[in-house]
Amino acid sequence: MPHLSSSRRRTVLKAAMATVVTGFAAPVFAADPLKIGLILPLTGPFASTGRQVEAACRLYMKQNGDSVAGRKVELIVKDDTGVAPETTKRLAQELIVQDKVSVLAGFGLTPLALAAAPVATQSRTPMIVMAAATSIVTSKSPYIVRSGFTLPQVTWPIAEWAAKNDIKSAVTLVTDYAPGLDAEKTFVSRFSGAGGKVLESLRVPLRNPDYAPFLQRAKDAKPDALFVFVPSGEGSAVMKQFSDRGLKEAGIRMIGTGDVVDDDLLESMGAVAVGVVTSFHYSAAHKSPQNQAYVDAFMKANRFRPNFHSVGGYDGMHLIYEAFGKVGAGADGDQVVAAMKGMAWTSPRGPMSIDPATRDPIQTVYVRKVEMVDGKPWSIEFEKFENVKDAGA
Repeated sequence: MPHLSSSRRRTVLKAAMATVVTGFAAPVFAADPLKIGLILPLTGPFASTGRQVEAACRLYMKQNGDSVAGRKVELIVKDDTGVAPETTKRLAQELIVQDKVSVLAGFGLTPLALAAAPVATQSRTPMIVMAAATSIVTSKSPYIVRSGFTLPQVTWPIAEWAAKNDIKSAVTLVTDYAPGLDAEKTFVSRFSGAGGKVLESLRVPLRNPDYAPFLQRAKDAKPDALFVFVPSGEGSAVMKQFSDRGLKEAGIRMIGTGDVVDDDLLESMGAVAVGVVTSFHYSAAHKSPQNQAYVDAFMKANRFRPNFHSVGGYDGMHLIYEAFGKVGAGADGDQVVAAMKGMAWTSPRGPMSIDPATRDPIQTVYVRKVEMVDGKPWSIEFEKFENVKDAGA
């Protein structure tokens, strides 16, 4: 609709959405392509998330073929820039109305997933959240299934580990948006409950963050450890400032969720990241035949290391392929989501299943320490918590 005004365009889209919702959309035949609308931040501050997810989705298709249940799979990728929920919602509407996708997928950050949730509900379209990690996401639509992780799920293990390993006091430093608040609340609750003391809780703006003053406040509080959560892509800035401000020399340990030592950035961080202990559901250094094959194929195809968002994309594609393979080409959204509930498989990350009650992943969470291996930093797992569900926040 190149010649319509923006207001007219919205009117036409709403009318078309109403047509889809009320059942007058054109039926899907087996010969029609199975279109997957992949909405990701491919530009802007969170572009690494989009790059990782898209690369993993394409790798899965390369390895498993481009057809399911007699339908050719077509990936339609849209860039929402990662910072504008209204853009994500518009793209979701356009993908359903104009492109007639059977599945929405991607969603790099929580506000973007929340913006698209009503669109999925109204159109009864399965929505696979591959990256956004706030606990509440799946509650916002019965059509959302998550293939990544939740922040409470990966936070409480590091809180309990810290309290048992001579960390008696901590300051928390999180990005001030929903996942950060989930991480803060979970860490404070679990660490305090295990006998630790949280001296201060610091929150950094999501947009254009300057970590230096917050890290100075943390240093002045003199905790045993600094617990950090920042979104994927921000770890390098935090690590540099942590080093520049001399927190390590002051005897303050950095702990956190694995986002801060994101595999996509870890190699560029170098030696300053060594010694950081985190809990997370995926490390590129995870020792299993499945992960070794995955990392080898991913790096051969892309020339960069896969990170945790990549396995969210890879396993999200697995969910889509397996569900449509089970229920058939002409299945509706309700049937597809029902097929995903309770699904279990071995992922590159380890054992993985979808909680039929919450539609969130159940998975192993590992405690890892950054170590230099063959001259490069890797998060090396040394402890694990099995069958971890979303803990809520």
